[in-house]
Amino acid sequence: MDKSGHRPVVGVIGNRGLINDRYPIHEGGQMNSCAVATVAGCLPLLIPADPEMVSVAELMRVCDGFLLTGGRPNIHPSEYGHEETDKHGSFDRARDAITLPLVRACVAAGQPFFGICRGFQEVNVAMGGTLHPEIRDLPGRMNHRMPPEGTLEEAFALRHRVMLTPGGRFARLFGCTEVMTNTLHGQGIFEPGPRIVIEGRAEDGTPEAIYVQDAPGFTLAVQWHPEWNAANDPVSRPLFQAFGDAVRDFAAARR
Repeated sequence: MDKSGHRPVVGVIGNRGLINDRYPIHEGGQMNSCAVATVAGCLPLLIPADPEMVSVAELMRVCDGFLLTGGRPNIHPSEYGHEETDKHGSFDRARDAITLPLVRACVAAGQPFFGICRGFQEVNVAMGGTLHPEIRDLPGRMNHRMPPEGTLEEAFALRHRVMLTPGGRFARLFGCTEVMTNTLHGQGIFEPGPRIVIEGRAEDGTPEAIYVQDAPGFTLAVQWHPEWNAANDPVSRPLFQAFGDAVRDFAAARR
């Protein structure tokens, strides 16, 4: 919040959904908005990620930063030069059309964004990288998918370690070189984009924490879901706090 009492605005990228399998909606997880409001200290604004309704230029004028959220639909493989297969799952081409150019525009302008799960993958694809549709099919990899049954607490439980580059951005942020995280994804980075710096990997080598090299703004992204228990988790809290600080600095600079 600035001296006038205004909170900077974070555009929370929404996903398409259906109520009762027939009424179309734009939706956003409550955990995302709560983390933005209570931990980052910003005003969450749910974005209908559809180029028929919004443009990248409009979003960048209205919002001070962006939370690239997770979502069940995957990025269409044509966005990174691969053929579609059954393993790629469902898609949201409207979100692709907004988030990928949005990432590139924010990198150029120094406007902050924080990528989570699908958002992490969007950062890599936007910057020229590729994805693998089923990480667990690669040799030596574990199953990173969400457990098919159980409570929400069990689904978001801490399930594997992430090893961080000593002295890197994430290690400095957390004050350590190893953290425990949840894991709820099937896809993952196959080839990193030319400017993508991988600073965190799971025990099986899967990329988990990245940023964009030489970008003037905040470009951190993680493959796990830090929005869960963000106010209390020692890994989630500093991520959202650092993001909020970056958004406040950007908002103050352009005012």
